[in-house]
Amino acid sequence: MILSKAAVGETVLSRSIDDYPEGIIIPVDKPYRWTSADVIRKMKFCACRHFRKKNLKVGHAGTLDPLATGVLIVCVGKATRLAEELQKHEKEYVAGISFGATTPSYDLEKEIDMRYPTDGVSEESLRAVLPGFLGGQEQVAPLFSAKSIDGVRAYELARKEWRRSRTGDGTSTAFDHSAADILNRQNINISEIELLSFFPEGLPGKADVELSQGDARNGAEDRRNLRINVTDNSSLHLPHADVRVVCSKGTYVRALARDIGEALGSGAHLDALRRTRNGGFRVEDALSVDEAAGLFNTKTE
Repeated sequence: MILSKAAVGETVLSRSIDDYPEGIIIPVDKPYRWTSADVIRKMKFCACRHFRKKNLKVGHAGTLDPLATGVLIVCVGKATRLAEELQKHEKEYVAGISFGATTPSYDLEKEIDMRYPTDGVSEESLRAVLPGFLGGQEQVAPLFSAKSIDGVRAYELARKEWRRSRTGDGTSTAFDHSAADILNRQNINISEIELLSFFPEGLPGKADVELSQGDARNGAEDRRNLRINVTDNSSLHLPHADVRVVCSKGTYVRALARDIGEALGSGAHLDALRRTRNGGFRVEDALSVDEAAGLFNTKTE
């Protein structure tokens, strides 16, 4: 059973999970600053309470970073068997990219560690280089990722390097991005890439970015995971581009931002990311966390 936007106010779930032999699939619009695990914990609590089960399988089909929003497919009950297959589907993103600086995490979770010239960054140059990213290619994942290196998660090595770059007097040294070279290259495919907009002086303000990423709809940013750092680089007025990307499983859009920056002779990092489609599930049909919890007759607070 698939419970999308149209199900809100129209569907009443029975109290027996056995009435759903194929399980339940719910596309959720993951809020900003929530981890994918946060969403699953919330949905599992609601489902277990609704179906009067002490334990119930609940999982997702494709992780989203904490600072990303958009379609996260939640699988309940026997639908968890489909999670691996659903992860294989093509995905669409709208990525906000800032040029002229890099961060160790390739997004706003870490502070800027290096600045770069932006002389070669323009709307024209972006339109010229983006087609070069179409098709099959090899990609090196960010060091701040869940990739495994000899049994050790890459983010553990990244945190070690991050601590090394912090000095005792409060200053810092450059993060060693070359450490990512030890990661195996992964074959990915980008079937569509399109420049949506370009702002040479940066976005008007950070609030505009957050509202565009679904926070107003979810109303959830400030009540979950404030431990997750978000840097504000808006005062630097870095050139900003919004890029639509359709890509295969395993593509790191953070790494794509890095590569686009390098192609322009500069540095780059994500300042926003929204997954607008996962297979046949579009963000317009996804439920907010509150709406999804409401299907189980359970409030999120």
